[in-house]
Amino acid sequence: MLSVRDLNVSFPSEAGVVSAVRGVDFDLYRGRTLGIVGESGSGKSVTSMAIMGLLPEYAKVTGSVMYGGEELLTKTDRQMSKIRGNEIGMIFQDPLSALTPVYDIGTQLVEALQAHNNISKKAALNRAAELLDLVGIPEPQKRLKSFPHEFSGGMRQRVVIAIAIANNPKVLIADEPTTALDVTIQAQILDVIKVAQRETGAACIMITHDMGVVAGTADDVLVMYGGRPVEKTDVHTLFHQPQMPYSIGLLGSTPRVDQPSTEPLTYIEGTPPKLVNMQPRCQFAPRCPIAIEQCLDGEPPMVPLSGHVPHEVACIRHAEIHDGKLNGKPLYPTPKLPDDSLAGVPRDQREVTLEVENLNKEFPLTKGSLVKRRVGTVHAVKDVSFDLRAGECMAIVGESGSGKTTTLLEIMNLDPAPDSRIVICGEDASKFTTATRQKARRNIQMVFQDPMSSLNPRMTVKEIIREPLDALGYEGDKDARVTELMRTVGLDESQIDRFPGHFSGGQRQRIGLARALATNPAVIVLDEPVSALDVSIQAGVINLLESLKRELGLSYLFVAHDLSVVRHLSDRVAVMYKGDFVEFGESDAVFDNPQHPYTQALLSAIPIPDPDAERNRTRVKYEPVENKSK
Repeated sequence: MLSVRDLNVSFPSEAGVVSAVRGVDFDLYRGRTLGIVGESGSGKSVTSMAIMGLLPEYAKVTGSVMYGGEELLTKTDRQMSKIRGNEIGMIFQDPLSALTPVYDIGTQLVEALQAHNNISKKAALNRAAELLDLVGIPEPQKRLKSFPHEFSGGMRQRVVIAIAIANNPKVLIADEPTTALDVTIQAQILDVIKVAQRETGAACIMITHDMGVVAGTADDVLVMYGGRPVEKTDVHTLFHQPQMPYSIGLLGSTPRVDQPSTEPLTYIEGTPPKLVNMQPRCQFAPRCPIAIEQCLDGEPPMVPLSGHVPHEVACIRHAEIHDGKLNGKPLYPTPKLPDDSLAGVPRDQREVTLEVENLNKEFPLTKGSLVKRRVGTVHAVKDVSFDLRAGECMAIVGESGSGKTTTLLEIMNLDPAPDSRIVICGEDASKFTTATRQKARRNIQMVFQDPMSSLNPRMTVKEIIREPLDALGYEGDKDARVTELMRTVGLDESQIDRFPGHFSGGQRQRIGLARALATNPAVIVLDEPVSALDVSIQAGVINLLESLKRELGLSYLFVAHDLSVVRHLSDRVAVMYKGDFVEFGESDAVFDNPQHPYTQALLSAIPIPDPDAERNRTRVKYEPVENKSK
């Protein structure tokens, strides 16, 4: 269906020429899915934009993209507009920015249909309703009149898929289509894409950084690093017999929800290369655990391996690697964690660092543009109770809107409602004055989801980490404390005067963690701390959190929608649904033997990074009791 040969894309910049894509080759076949994986900046999305002809004019694109015997790269934008949305459909990462906010959904679907077909508006509206029904949107005729902001994130992504398949395209490109979605919604969207592919017979390119999604959807996989392919084969071979050290590192960095975690994750040290003025060497060599002098002599070409399955790899030492090992030893040795300072101390004998009883939070539901009147109440959190002990990680999991973050914010506020009770390190928050509340904040600190938006870009690292020391009255040597904190979280103290923009995402999250540790807190609240990070960098941050918990006896209150991460890090887990805990217990017990139907549905929706396990499991769908009665 699509043949890409020696595709190269570069952009001019103040620092030099950015070589975003270099030498991409692949063939796409009818009814098959090609997964393109790699870290941020590896060139995945730029490859798809080059195929679609959506790159800016200043981008230099060379090579060949053949579709139906025609060269796409030589076509003008006007010529490509006849192919885009008709022959080749695209599902974008952010559905809100892909939809026009001032037009209703029906208008946008009709536009997509009438752009490529001689069809009346009435017929187009009927077809639009059929498409909404196909992608699983209830009452499609009514929802045609709805605007994008009236849909949830998952529903908006379904609309984007409906627009992408409106004209039965022969090629479907999905660029990170599930990144911002809950696992249950993600599973539904992936099923919708499979249905769409089956209905249209389209070939599909699935661009993602989630190895579990690749395991469940792809037939063939292209691994990219530093703007170029480094391994290409079918999905089963890649997961069971990877030959490129980068692919092996990616798979080792991925936590699994179906297995208990007894060892720390392996992770790839360092950061992806900047694609400016690149040196002629293996771009992965600075991070590769088995790099030798010859790796720096030039960039290794993609070479085919012998065997009955097509398999290409760009590594000069691939012949020495067997079953992910070199000479019988793992390429990535398992990191050693410090000894647990509270090992052997039973839970009931450990200090209670946080106690929450009957936590409630309600929001008024109002109506009217000029005169607001209360028409109802949203019960965001309902009678939540738990305790947290020293050296323990407790996770709260659930879909968006279940009340997880509201629970954290109510705890962090340290100002409970009259019927609620919050006790931090033995002190009852209901008795706090303004001064004692501020003093108590030394014992509870927070790490946020997006490290960039939670750090002041105009402050240096030293000023960011020192800020809580100044605000909460630290009496020791503050400069020495800042240096000590940078070492604790694995940052180079020579970078102390740099700004956040000079650091990678993983390093910025470490800065946020150092700031949280500044006042020696007993409890650290973590709100999706690794969701914005690439899987290889995420593994390093997870290992750091585990090390600090063991070494300092910290308590973590952890919120995440990635249950694979939760299983790896948490000791106890609470499953939250509509503001209430529906299941609560030891992590392994909840994950291995879930009792509540909602927990079962949640766990069955999490992709497993193993194509055999992922394709042979049964999805559980949760239908609330009130829906059944209807």
